[in-house]
Amino acid sequence: MKQYIYSLIGIHLLILISCKKDCPDDMNACGNQISIDWSSLKQEATPYTLEVSPLLPDPIPYIPEANPLTEEGIQLGRKLFYDPILSADSTLACAGCHALDVAFTDSGKRFSTGVRNITGKRNAMALVNLVYDDRLFWDGAAESLEAQALEPVPNHEEMDLPWEDAVCRLMNHETYRKDFYEAFGIQTITKEDVAKAIAQFERTLVSGYSEFDQSSIPGTGVFPGDLAAAGKKIFETEEGDCFHCHSITLNLFTDHRFHNNGLTAAETLDDYPDKGLGAITGNPQDNGFFRTPTLRNIALTAPYMHDGRFNTLDEVIDHYSEGIKLGPNVDPIVATKFKDGLRLTDYQKEALKAFLESLTDTGFVNNPNFKSPFE
Repeated sequence: MKQYIYSLIGIHLLILISCKKDCPDDMNACGNQISIDWSSLKQEATPYTLEVSPLLPDPIPYIPEANPLTEEGIQLGRKLFYDPILSADSTLACAGCHALDVAFTDSGKRFSTGVRNITGKRNAMALVNLVYDDRLFWDGAAESLEAQALEPVPNHEEMDLPWEDAVCRLMNHETYRKDFYEAFGIQTITKEDVAKAIAQFERTLVSGYSEFDQSSIPGTGVFPGDLAAAGKKIFETEEGDCFHCHSITLNLFTDHRFHNNGLTAAETLDDYPDKGLGAITGNPQDNGFFRTPTLRNIALTAPYMHDGRFNTLDEVIDHYSEGIKLGPNVDPIVATKFKDGLRLTDYQKEALKAFLESLTDTGFVNNPNFKSPFE
Protein backbone atom coordinates (compact mmCIF):
# COMPACT_ATOMS: atom_id res chain seq x y z
CA MET A 1 0.00 0.00 0.00
CA LYS A 2 2.80 2.41 0.93
CA GLN A 3 4.61 1.60 -2.30
CA TYR A 4 1.41 2.41 -4.24
CA ILE A 5 1.04 5.77 -2.46
CA TYR A 6 4.68 6.63 -3.06
CA SER A 7 4.23 5.79 -6.74
CA LEU A 8 1.24 8.14 -6.99
CA ILE A 9 3.19 10.90 -5.29
CA GLY A 10 6.10 10.37 -7.67
CA ILE A 11 3.82 10.50 -10.72
CA HIS A 12 2.18 13.68 -9.43
CA LEU A 13 5.57 15.32 -8.89
CA LEU A 14 6.67 14.35 -12.38
CA ILE A 15 3.54 15.95 -13.83
CA LEU A 16 4.11 19.15 -11.89
CA ILE A 17 7.76 19.32 -12.97
CA SER A 18 7.02 18.52 -16.62
CA CYS A 19 4.39 21.25 -16.94
CA LYS A 20 6.15 23.89 -14.87
CA LYS A 21 6.63 26.13 -17.90
CA ASP A 22 3.32 25.67 -19.70
CA CYS A 23 0.53 24.07 -17.65
CA PRO A 24 -3.11 24.50 -18.62
CA ASP A 25 -5.29 26.74 -16.44
CA ASP A 26 -6.84 23.94 -14.42
CA MET A 27 -3.44 22.82 -13.15
CA ASN A 28 -2.78 26.21 -11.60
CA ALA A 29 0.74 26.47 -13.09
CA CYS A 30 1.28 30.05 -11.96
CA GLY A 31 -0.75 29.97 -8.78
CA ASN A 32 -3.61 31.31 -10.85
CA GLN A 33 -6.79 31.93 -8.89
CA ILE A 34 -8.59 33.95 -11.57
CA SER A 35 -12.02 32.74 -12.61
CA ILE A 36 -13.11 34.01 -16.02
CA ASP A 37 -16.38 33.49 -17.86
CA TRP A 38 -14.92 32.90 -21.31
CA SER A 39 -18.36 32.67 -22.91
CA SER A 40 -18.95 36.34 -22.14
CA LEU A 41 -15.97 37.43 -24.27
CA LYS A 42 -15.68 38.09 -27.98
CA GLN A 43 -15.00 34.83 -29.76
CA GLU A 44 -13.30 36.01 -32.96
CA ALA A 45 -10.72 38.73 -33.64
CA THR A 46 -11.43 41.47 -36.18
CA PRO A 47 -9.18 41.46 -39.28
CA TYR A 48 -7.13 44.61 -39.79
CA THR A 49 -5.97 45.95 -43.15
CA LEU A 50 -2.72 47.91 -43.01
CA GLU A 51 -2.87 51.00 -45.23
CA VAL A 52 0.39 52.54 -46.41
CA SER A 53 1.53 55.54 -48.40
CA PRO A 54 1.06 55.15 -52.18
CA LEU A 55 4.82 55.56 -52.50
CA LEU A 56 5.58 52.45 -50.43
CA PRO A 57 5.54 48.88 -51.77
CA ASP A 58 2.20 47.11 -51.82
CA PRO A 59 1.44 44.23 -51.32
CA ILE A 60 3.31 44.15 -48.05
CA PRO A 61 5.70 41.18 -47.90
CA TYR A 62 6.11 40.18 -44.27
CA ILE A 63 2.75 39.57 -42.61
CA PRO A 64 2.91 35.84 -41.81
CA GLU A 65 -0.15 33.65 -42.30
CA ALA A 66 0.36 32.33 -38.78
CA ASN A 67 0.03 35.84 -37.32
CA PRO A 68 -2.36 37.97 -39.40
CA LEU A 69 -3.07 41.51 -38.27
CA THR A 70 -6.20 41.96 -36.16
CA GLU A 71 -7.55 44.94 -34.27
CA GLU A 72 -7.44 43.03 -31.00
CA GLY A 73 -3.93 41.68 -31.59
CA ILE A 74 -2.53 45.10 -32.47
CA GLN A 75 -4.06 46.77 -29.42
CA LEU A 76 -2.80 43.98 -27.16
CA GLY A 77 0.68 44.34 -28.64
CA ARG A 78 0.55 48.08 -28.10
CA LYS A 79 -0.27 47.58 -24.41
CA LEU A 80 2.52 45.06 -23.97
CA PHE A 81 4.98 47.37 -25.77
CA TYR A 82 4.32 50.14 -23.25
CA ASP A 83 3.78 48.03 -20.11
CA PRO A 84 6.83 47.45 -17.84
CA ILE A 85 5.19 44.23 -16.60
CA LEU A 86 7.62 42.24 -18.76
CA SER A 87 10.74 43.48 -16.95
CA ALA A 88 12.30 42.05 -13.79
CA ASP A 89 11.57 45.03 -11.56
CA SER A 90 8.52 46.28 -13.51
CA THR A 91 10.25 49.53 -14.46
CA LEU A 92 11.25 49.02 -18.10
CA ALA A 93 8.99 48.50 -21.10
CA CYS A 94 9.91 48.08 -24.76
CA ALA A 95 9.08 51.76 -25.11
CA GLY A 96 11.73 52.55 -22.51
CA CYS A 97 14.39 52.12 -25.20
CA HIS A 98 12.19 52.90 -28.21
CA ALA A 99 10.46 56.27 -27.80
CA LEU A 100 7.87 57.43 -30.33
CA ASP A 101 8.99 61.07 -30.54
CA VAL A 102 12.41 59.98 -31.86
CA ALA A 103 11.08 57.34 -34.28
CA PHE A 104 11.26 54.64 -31.60
CA THR A 105 14.95 55.04 -30.77
CA ASP A 106 16.43 55.69 -27.32
CA SER A 107 16.17 59.46 -27.01
CA GLY A 108 19.71 60.35 -28.02
CA LYS A 109 21.48 57.69 -25.96
CA ARG A 110 24.44 55.94 -27.51
CA PHE A 111 23.62 52.74 -25.63
CA SER A 112 20.53 51.76 -23.69
CA THR A 113 20.52 50.81 -20.00
CA GLY A 114 18.66 47.74 -18.75
CA VAL A 115 16.91 47.09 -15.44
CA ARG A 116 20.19 46.11 -13.75
CA ASN A 117 21.83 49.35 -14.85
CA ILE A 118 23.87 47.36 -17.34
CA THR A 119 24.70 49.32 -20.46
CA GLY A 120 24.23 47.59 -23.78
CA LYS A 121 26.78 47.38 -26.58
CA ARG A 122 24.77 48.62 -29.56
CA ASN A 123 22.60 51.59 -30.39
CA ALA A 124 18.83 51.06 -30.26
CA MET A 125 17.56 50.81 -33.83
CA ALA A 126 14.59 52.81 -35.07
CA LEU A 127 11.37 50.81 -35.32
CA VAL A 128 10.22 52.08 -38.71
CA ASN A 129 8.66 50.14 -41.60
CA LEU A 130 9.54 46.80 -40.01
CA VAL A 131 6.75 45.15 -41.97
CA TYR A 132 9.15 45.30 -44.93
CA ASP A 133 12.06 43.63 -43.08
CA ASP A 134 12.86 39.92 -42.84
CA ARG A 135 16.05 40.22 -40.74
CA LEU A 136 16.10 42.14 -37.47
CA PHE A 137 18.76 43.51 -35.13
CA TRP A 138 21.98 45.11 -36.34
CA ASP A 139 23.46 41.66 -36.90
CA GLY A 140 20.39 39.97 -38.40
CA ALA A 141 20.06 37.58 -35.48
CA ALA A 142 16.25 37.43 -35.74
CA GLU A 143 14.52 36.31 -38.92
CA SER A 144 11.10 37.68 -38.01
CA LEU A 145 9.52 40.24 -35.75
CA GLU A 146 8.12 37.39 -33.67
CA ALA A 147 11.64 36.04 -33.12
CA GLN A 148 12.94 39.53 -32.35
CA ALA A 149 10.24 40.15 -29.74
CA LEU A 150 11.30 37.06 -27.79
CA GLU A 151 14.81 38.36 -27.12
CA PRO A 152 14.70 41.51 -24.91
CA VAL A 153 12.59 40.08 -22.05
CA PRO A 154 15.04 37.42 -20.76
CA ASN A 155 18.15 39.34 -21.87
CA HIS A 156 20.23 40.14 -18.77
CA GLU A 157 21.30 43.49 -20.25
CA GLU A 158 17.73 44.52 -21.00
CA MET A 159 14.56 43.44 -19.18
CA ASP A 160 16.10 40.43 -17.41
CA LEU A 161 12.92 38.49 -16.67
CA PRO A 162 12.71 34.74 -17.43
CA TRP A 163 9.87 34.06 -19.82
CA GLU A 164 8.32 31.62 -17.35
CA ASP A 165 7.93 34.47 -14.84
CA ALA A 166 6.74 36.94 -17.48
CA VAL A 167 4.03 34.53 -18.63
CA CYS A 168 2.93 33.89 -15.04
CA ARG A 169 2.50 37.62 -14.47
CA LEU A 170 0.21 37.79 -17.48
CA MET A 171 -1.65 34.63 -16.49
CA ASN A 172 -2.40 36.24 -13.13
CA HIS A 173 -3.62 39.46 -14.74
CA GLU A 174 -7.34 39.31 -15.47
CA THR A 175 -7.35 42.01 -18.14
CA TYR A 176 -4.48 40.47 -20.07
CA ARG A 177 -6.07 37.02 -19.82
CA LYS A 178 -9.18 38.42 -21.49
CA ASP A 179 -7.16 40.40 -24.02
CA PHE A 180 -5.23 37.31 -25.13
CA TYR A 181 -8.45 35.33 -25.42
CA GLU A 182 -10.09 37.95 -27.62
CA ALA A 183 -6.95 38.39 -29.74
CA PHE A 184 -5.95 34.75 -30.19
CA GLY A 185 -8.73 32.62 -28.72
CA ILE A 186 -6.45 31.19 -26.03
CA GLN A 187 -6.96 30.63 -22.31
CA THR A 188 -3.33 29.73 -21.61
CA ILE A 189 -0.73 32.34 -22.60
CA THR A 190 2.70 31.38 -23.95
CA LYS A 191 5.74 33.51 -24.71
CA GLU A 192 5.09 32.93 -28.41
CA ASP A 193 1.67 34.55 -28.04
CA VAL A 194 3.25 37.57 -26.35
CA ALA A 195 5.73 37.88 -29.22
CA LYS A 196 2.95 37.58 -31.80
CA ALA A 197 1.01 40.44 -30.22
CA ILE A 198 4.04 42.75 -30.00
CA ALA A 199 4.97 41.90 -33.59
CA GLN A 200 1.49 42.83 -34.77
CA PHE A 201 1.76 46.27 -33.20
CA GLU A 202 5.26 46.82 -34.57
CA ARG A 203 4.11 45.94 -38.10
CA THR A 204 1.76 48.92 -38.01
CA LEU A 205 4.64 51.37 -37.42
CA VAL A 206 4.77 52.47 -41.04
CA SER A 207 6.23 55.82 -42.09
CA GLY A 208 5.61 57.17 -45.57
CA TYR A 209 4.32 60.74 -45.42
CA SER A 210 7.43 62.83 -44.89
CA GLU A 211 7.98 66.14 -46.65
CA PHE A 212 9.87 64.18 -49.32
CA ASP A 213 6.88 61.86 -49.83
CA GLN A 214 4.32 64.62 -49.92
CA SER A 215 6.35 66.56 -52.48
CA SER A 216 6.34 63.43 -54.63
CA ILE A 217 2.56 62.95 -54.51
CA PRO A 218 0.63 65.15 -56.97
CA GLY A 219 -1.90 67.51 -55.47
CA THR A 220 -0.46 67.84 -51.99
CA GLY A 221 0.79 71.37 -52.56
CA VAL A 222 4.10 70.43 -50.93
CA PHE A 223 7.27 71.17 -52.85
CA PRO A 224 10.88 70.45 -51.91
CA GLY A 225 13.15 73.36 -51.06
CA ASP A 226 15.99 74.12 -53.47
CA LEU A 227 18.62 72.80 -51.06
CA ALA A 228 16.76 69.53 -50.42
CA ALA A 229 16.17 69.07 -54.15
CA ALA A 230 19.89 69.50 -54.77
CA GLY A 231 20.60 67.02 -51.98
CA LYS A 232 18.27 64.46 -53.55
CA LYS A 233 20.25 64.69 -56.78
CA ILE A 234 23.50 64.11 -54.88
CA PHE A 235 21.93 61.22 -52.97
CA GLU A 236 20.58 59.32 -55.97
CA THR A 237 23.52 59.75 -58.34
CA GLU A 238 27.20 58.87 -58.42
CA GLU A 239 27.86 62.32 -56.98
CA GLY A 240 27.02 61.05 -53.50
CA ASP A 241 26.57 57.32 -54.13
CA CYS A 242 24.18 56.94 -51.19
CA PHE A 243 21.57 55.08 -53.24
CA HIS A 244 23.52 51.83 -53.56
CA CYS A 245 22.79 50.87 -49.95
CA HIS A 246 19.90 53.21 -49.17
CA SER A 247 17.81 52.48 -52.22
CA ILE A 248 15.41 55.23 -53.20
CA THR A 249 13.65 53.02 -55.77
CA LEU A 250 11.08 51.54 -53.36
CA ASN A 251 11.20 54.56 -51.04
CA LEU A 252 12.32 52.40 -48.11
CA PHE A 253 15.85 53.89 -48.08
CA THR A 254 17.50 50.57 -47.25
CA ASP A 255 18.60 47.57 -49.28
CA HIS A 256 17.77 45.21 -46.37
CA ARG A 257 21.29 43.84 -46.59
CA PHE A 258 24.44 43.87 -44.47
CA HIS A 259 27.63 45.79 -45.23
CA ASN A 260 31.00 46.79 -43.85
CA ASN A 261 30.87 50.52 -44.46
CA GLY A 262 34.41 51.37 -43.45
CA LEU A 263 33.90 52.35 -39.83
CA THR A 264 36.85 50.42 -38.40
CA ALA A 265 40.36 50.04 -39.81
CA ALA A 266 41.34 46.37 -39.87
CA GLU A 267 44.35 44.42 -41.07
CA THR A 268 42.62 41.04 -40.80
CA LEU A 269 39.07 39.73 -40.50
CA ASP A 270 39.65 39.11 -36.79
CA ASP A 271 40.39 42.77 -36.04
CA TYR A 272 36.78 43.92 -35.79
CA PRO A 273 35.81 44.39 -32.11
CA ASP A 274 32.16 43.71 -32.92
CA LYS A 275 31.82 40.87 -35.41
CA GLY A 276 28.23 41.82 -36.32
CA LEU A 277 26.74 39.47 -38.88
CA GLY A 278 29.85 37.30 -38.69
CA ALA A 279 29.00 36.29 -35.12
CA ILE A 280 25.65 34.98 -36.38
CA THR A 281 26.75 33.22 -39.56
CA GLY A 282 30.13 32.02 -38.31
CA ASN A 283 31.63 33.19 -41.59
CA PRO A 284 34.71 35.42 -41.01
CA GLN A 285 33.95 37.23 -44.26
CA ASP A 286 30.84 38.62 -42.55
CA ASN A 287 32.81 40.12 -39.65
CA GLY A 288 32.12 43.82 -39.26
CA PHE A 289 28.95 43.59 -41.36
CA PHE A 290 25.85 45.38 -40.06
CA ARG A 291 22.34 45.86 -41.34
CA THR A 292 21.64 48.91 -43.50
CA PRO A 293 19.19 51.02 -41.48
CA THR A 294 16.38 52.93 -43.12
CA LEU A 295 17.03 56.65 -43.48
CA ARG A 296 13.40 57.52 -42.85
CA ASN A 297 13.17 59.90 -39.87
CA ILE A 298 16.97 59.83 -39.72
CA ALA A 299 17.15 63.41 -38.46
CA LEU A 300 15.38 62.25 -35.27
CA THR A 301 17.38 59.13 -34.51
CA ALA A 302 20.87 60.30 -33.47
CA PRO A 303 23.37 58.99 -32.56
CA TYR A 304 24.22 56.96 -35.63
CA MET A 305 25.74 53.61 -36.67
CA HIS A 306 25.50 50.32 -34.77
CA ASP A 307 27.70 51.69 -31.99
CA GLY A 308 26.31 55.22 -31.94
CA ARG A 309 29.73 56.70 -32.69
CA PHE A 310 28.42 59.69 -34.67
CA ASN A 311 26.36 62.27 -32.83
CA THR A 312 25.15 64.27 -35.83
CA LEU A 313 24.25 63.89 -39.48
CA ASP A 314 27.20 66.17 -40.25
CA GLU A 315 29.55 63.58 -38.76
CA VAL A 316 27.93 60.81 -40.81
CA ILE A 317 28.30 62.78 -44.02
CA ASP A 318 31.91 63.62 -43.15
CA HIS A 319 32.60 59.91 -42.66
CA TYR A 320 31.54 59.09 -46.20
CA SER A 321 33.11 62.22 -47.61
CA GLU A 322 36.58 61.79 -46.16
CA GLY A 323 36.60 59.36 -43.24
CA ILE A 324 36.42 55.82 -44.66
CA LYS A 325 38.71 53.28 -42.99
CA LEU A 326 39.74 50.26 -45.02
CA GLY A 327 39.69 46.60 -44.09
CA PRO A 328 39.84 43.25 -45.88
CA ASN A 329 36.08 42.97 -46.40
CA VAL A 330 34.89 46.55 -46.72
CA ASP A 331 31.99 46.77 -49.15
CA PRO A 332 33.39 46.89 -52.72
CA ILE A 333 31.58 50.12 -53.57
CA VAL A 334 32.84 51.78 -50.41
CA ALA A 335 36.35 50.43 -50.95
CA THR A 336 36.57 51.72 -54.52
CA LYS A 337 34.41 54.84 -54.64
CA PHE A 338 34.97 56.10 -51.11
CA LYS A 339 38.51 55.02 -50.30
CA ASP A 340 39.94 58.39 -51.27
CA GLY A 341 36.85 60.18 -50.00
CA LEU A 342 34.07 61.82 -51.97
CA ARG A 343 35.51 65.17 -50.92
CA LEU A 344 32.13 66.83 -50.92
CA THR A 345 32.04 70.60 -50.80
CA ASP A 346 30.38 72.40 -47.90
CA TYR A 347 27.42 73.18 -50.15
CA GLN A 348 27.05 69.53 -51.19
CA LYS A 349 27.13 68.45 -47.56
CA GLU A 350 24.49 70.97 -46.56
CA ALA A 351 22.31 69.95 -49.50
CA LEU A 352 22.62 66.28 -48.65
CA LYS A 353 21.74 67.00 -45.05
CA ALA A 354 18.69 69.01 -46.12
CA PHE A 355 17.46 66.08 -48.18
CA LEU A 356 17.92 63.67 -45.26
CA GLU A 357 15.98 66.06 -43.02
CA SER A 358 13.15 66.05 -45.57
CA LEU A 359 12.63 62.36 -44.74
CA THR A 360 11.20 63.29 -41.33
CA ASP A 361 7.58 62.18 -40.99
CA THR A 362 5.95 64.35 -38.33
CA GLY A 363 2.67 62.48 -38.73
CA PHE A 364 4.43 59.25 -37.80
CA VAL A 365 5.93 60.51 -34.55
CA ASN A 366 2.63 62.14 -33.57
CA ASN A 367 0.35 59.28 -34.57
CA PRO A 368 -2.07 58.71 -31.67
CA ASN A 369 -2.31 55.02 -32.60
CA PHE A 370 1.38 54.61 -31.75
CA LYS A 371 1.25 56.35 -28.37
CA SER A 372 1.00 54.68 -24.98
CA PRO A 373 -2.54 53.43 -24.26
CA PHE A 374 -1.92 54.15 -20.57
CA GLU A 375 -1.66 57.93 -20.97
